[in-house]
Amino acid sequence: MLSTPRPDQVTAHADPIDASGLRVAILSDAAPERNGVGAYYRDLADHLRAAGARVELIAPRYRRGNWHGGLTFPLPGDPTQKLLLPSWPLVSGRLRRLRPNAIVVPTPGPFGMLGMHLAGRRDIALVVGFHTHFEALTDLFPEWSGLRARVANAYLGTCHRMLFRRSQLVLANSHEMVEVARRIGADRAALMATPIAKRFLDCPPRPIAPHLGRVLFAGRLAPEKNLESIVEAAQRLPEIEFLVAGDGPLRPWLEQRCAERSNLKHLGWVRRGQIMDLLDSVNALVLPSRVESFGTIALEAMARARIVVVSSACGILSWQLLGRGLHAIGEDETLADTLTRVRALDPALRERKAHLARAAAIEINRRNLQHWLSVLSGDHGHCVDMRD
Repeated sequence: MLSTPRPDQVTAHADPIDASGLRVAILSDAAPERNGVGAYYRDLADHLRAAGARVELIAPRYRRGNWHGGLTFPLPGDPTQKLLLPSWPLVSGRLRRLRPNAIVVPTPGPFGMLGMHLAGRRDIALVVGFHTHFEALTDLFPEWSGLRARVANAYLGTCHRMLFRRSQLVLANSHEMVEVARRIGADRAALMATPIAKRFLDCPPRPIAPHLGRVLFAGRLAPEKNLESIVEAAQRLPEIEFLVAGDGPLRPWLEQRCAERSNLKHLGWVRRGQIMDLLDSVNALVLPSRVESFGTIALEAMARARIVVVSSACGILSWQLLGRGLHAIGEDETLADTLTRVRALDPALRERKAHLARAAAIEINRRNLQHWLSVLSGDHGHCVDMRD
């Protein structure tokens, strides 16, 4: 049972881990600056390096509105995202210099498939991270109806099966996603947790205000995020300020809704380095998604000892340790209903839950780093048990 110290007393100190003999290459189609999968592996790489490992994160980059790292192609259904075709000689050269013990592939795009090929060609252990059930998302985009959806799902299914078949291990960040991976064809699938950026853990959070007056959503502005519920909550709760940070295909629709309400504000795309201060400036983080394999931003808000409200579709709820610090939207509730219920709680109870949230986030991060180090070292028999 976790104790409940004040947030400024909860730190990430633990016995140092020596990973100085480990060399890891991560090949991902997700830019670290653009979504949760990209952020996951940047944060994981930082923790591995802090433990002494050599890590190459090979992925597209997004800086000042421009994409870097290969030939760009538009991603159908979302003009704010791109697919990049990597340079085989450049990637191969980086791997040759690194001589990795393991290659990690978290995406079924060009970078990921090249990583799979090079791992097999060089007899390097392959670990696959399974974060997004893309096939479930295609049904939410009207552009992907009919034949296009079938073609997209056939491609994604084929790539996932190839990755799973050639990997030594598939890791997913919720129990539900582990089962999906097994259904697709993963013979060796296990649970992983989500890392948190070191500064989120090392820097004490600001004290949370006793009232619920400022609420944040941060993420892609896309159909699966259920942005309508945030607009509806802003209409029903005019005394609460709702901030929305992010970009995506629903941005024009959201900006029109913001123009109609004084308590609903779109911040645009917020750089990764600004997220921690933004979380510290609000009382609560909401994630009312229809599809959300985990919900990294919710974990980050927990690490900052914020009130966190999530839908039942968020995979983070499947972690009992983390669930004690979350407020779930009830089956018969709207987001506005849940916020009204949470606001009516005793402020001391809300604060205690926020303290539990930070302590749980720190513990999950510690377990996850030890788990990944065991996996990447090939010592699967002594992996940390990620069940809770």
